[in-house]
Amino acid sequence: MLLPYSVAVVLLIRASPRVIYSLGSSYATVMNRLLKVLCDIDVEVEGRENLPNVPCVALIKHSSPWETLALFLVIPPSVIVLKRELMWIPIFGWALASLRSIAINRKAGRSAMGQILVQGKNRLQEGLWVNIFPEGTRVPKGQVGRFGIGGAVLACEARARIVPVAHNAGDHWPSGKLKKIPGKITLRIGPAIDTSGKTPEQINIEARTWMVDTMKEISPAHHNPTT
Repeated sequence: MLLPYSVAVVLLIRASPRVIYSLGSSYATVMNRLLKVLCDIDVEVEGRENLPNVPCVALIKHSSPWETLALFLVIPPSVIVLKRELMWIPIFGWALASLRSIAINRKAGRSAMGQILVQGKNRLQEGLWVNIFPEGTRVPKGQVGRFGIGGAVLACEARARIVPVAHNAGDHWPSGKLKKIPGKITLRIGPAIDTSGKTPEQINIEARTWMVDTMKEISPAHHNPTT
């Protein structure tokens, strides 16, 4: 399924970001229907009313391959911040480039932050959301990792709001495992966080606290988080 969609995205490289994003939305819809039919996994989205009608920075839980589908299901036209190595994958990487992803070298420190700020501001000004996984890497279920500062700094610099997004996909589609566990994936969109007058550190505390509390509600594995 992924290959033909990736090829189609590459062929549409000159199309508008919204046209390309709509193709991603189509792929996500098909994949979620297959999850229901083949794996008995339902998907429920809560809090769509919390999505502002202006571009924001979305901080999204990172625990399962599924959340890359979720971006296309719930977030308005957007780009994703990802590690540059993904762009080197033939066809799939080209498709990511066509989606105008922000590829960074995570070992580059301040240089990587500069990339996020420059490209992130440009995307927001163009009317696109910026999706960031603040935990940096997929975190095992039952945990919420430390938040990186990049998303909060971008939101402050661009005077954009933060929208936290939590889900329990790790309970049903664990990272690195083929087996899928039947049940319901719940994705919850939190209230937008106003960044004016706040430091990036304060914003991260607010967003992470919401995510920890939300994960306790939607995932049994988070009743006693270890992180």
